[in-house]
Amino acid sequence: MSDPEIEHERDAIIRVTSCAICGSDLHLFHNYIPAMMPGDIMGHETMGEVVEVGSGVNGKLKKGDRIVVPFTIICGECEQCRRGNFSVCETTNRNRHLAEKVFGHTTAGLFGYTHLTGGYPGGQADYLRVPFADATHIKVPDSLTDEQALFLSDIFPTGWQAAAQCDIEPDDTVAVWGCGPVGQMAIRSAILLGAKQVIAIDRIPERLAMAEAGGAITINFDSESVVGRLNELTDNKGPEKCIDCVGFESHVSMAQPDSVLDRAKQMFMLENDRPHALREIIYACRPGGIVSIPGVYSGFSDMVPMGALMNKGLTIRTGQTHVNRWTDELVRRIEDGQIDPSFVITHTVPLAQGPEMYRAFRDKQDSCVKVVLKP
Repeated sequence: MSDPEIEHERDAIIRVTSCAICGSDLHLFHNYIPAMMPGDIMGHETMGEVVEVGSGVNGKLKKGDRIVVPFTIICGECEQCRRGNFSVCETTNRNRHLAEKVFGHTTAGLFGYTHLTGGYPGGQADYLRVPFADATHIKVPDSLTDEQALFLSDIFPTGWQAAAQCDIEPDDTVAVWGCGPVGQMAIRSAILLGAKQVIAIDRIPERLAMAEAGGAITINFDSESVVGRLNELTDNKGPEKCIDCVGFESHVSMAQPDSVLDRAKQMFMLENDRPHALREIIYACRPGGIVSIPGVYSGFSDMVPMGALMNKGLTIRTGQTHVNRWTDELVRRIEDGQIDPSFVITHTVPLAQGPEMYRAFRDKQDSCVKVVLKP
């Protein structure tokens, strides 16, 4: 694979110093997201040093700058960018005709995330071309290490947005389904935003231990009833705010018959998603509550309980992350010592070990929660 070159005046080229494997990469790894092509480069959590700048970047970047690259490519000029809705930038998806067919309207271009979102090469590489680089960057303060700054690209603002969308009040209980990296960030964000108690739901011991260390009460769904325990912790009223950090690849278990049925339908292409967690959330959430969905869904979800959703008056908030909307606040919180996102890293290895680390991350081997790759 040849190194990238400047293709447009608003481009920059960075030498990648750190990148990471995201849970969303596993959706591609499992071939659930359409429009990946042979030779595509994955990766949308990337940072590095600017080594070349196009003439249209207009002084906003220079050689030697150290930047984090948000996973959403933004123009900074369209109506949606001006509103802060960066993940639905109207300009940057160069395959917008595909997105319009699938979603009705285009969304932003994404790094390393199929031709449906522009087919841009990802950052699990030695060098990365950053389109619209004058807008699509986060300058890194000298005070922050790569490990502290890298997750400003995706999982930290994604967890933060998931919690912020809950409009958390001081007497709220926030329940978080899924304790992967985004779930861990959502848990700590909910605590920083002042929730009375945060409850974390998963089945992987090391993830639950990490959630507990972050201040959450934990529920292992393999050994106890999620709904029963949530009711016990909320005077039988249910949590006011619920966050779905699981998405469309819910765990499949004979103890959860709907998840088995989902998997069967998925195999016969009768359904895209396995939305067990979403069904449970709608059932468990307190009437009048808010359901926030940062977890990725790919297409059509069957048997979602719209009756419960409507009759309980729940509010659903979702979306890919408007990364740059949250940057200034999150950088400040890291610099102030309120949070150090590097807590989630369990493995740091050379980039060449990427293939084996994808398998370790997928199979939860060696207590793997988050992998950082070093080119």
